[in-house]
Amino acid sequence: MYKTVVKMLADRGVTLKEIAEVVLEVQRGYYDQLTLEECLEGVEAVVRKREVQNAILTGVALDMLAEQGKLPEPLQSIVAGDDFLFGVDEILALSITNVYGSIGLTNFGYLDKTKPLLIGRLNSKKNGACHTFMDDLVAAIAAAAASRIAHARRPAEVIED
Repeated sequence: MYKTVVKMLADRGVTLKEIAEVVLEVQRGYYDQLTLEECLEGVEAVVRKREVQNAILTGVALDMLAEQGKLPEPLQSIVAGDDFLFGVDEILALSITNVYGSIGLTNFGYLDKTKPLLIGRLNSKKNGACHTFMDDLVAAIAAAAASRIAHARRPAEVIED
């Protein structure tokens, strides 16, 4: 299913490398030696998890159905308009961040608020595309990958206490 999900993301204009660039952007202040390759490995590891794949499949399908006008009202108007009180898009994304603990939640909140790089582009609502779920899914994948890096780079002296 990993390849299917990666293709689905690519078909919607999202590459794992672009998500890794978000991770690098938000983590470089904490880790001087962090590389894009390490960030990409983190993103790939997150996307390989089944619960993440299920969230991506669900969110992308809802965005696509909204673009096609195939959701029942009032859901069609809510999703197509990315109603700020909807919140289900964030809740679905939080299922991804929860994989890596509370740091994933705080990372997601930061990314959802600041919308750097790819996340901002997806949120801009250009070309008639609906990314109500996609921008939050990408933020959640990046947040989870950043959390994974933080867990892996935790100093040894902290772990031993």
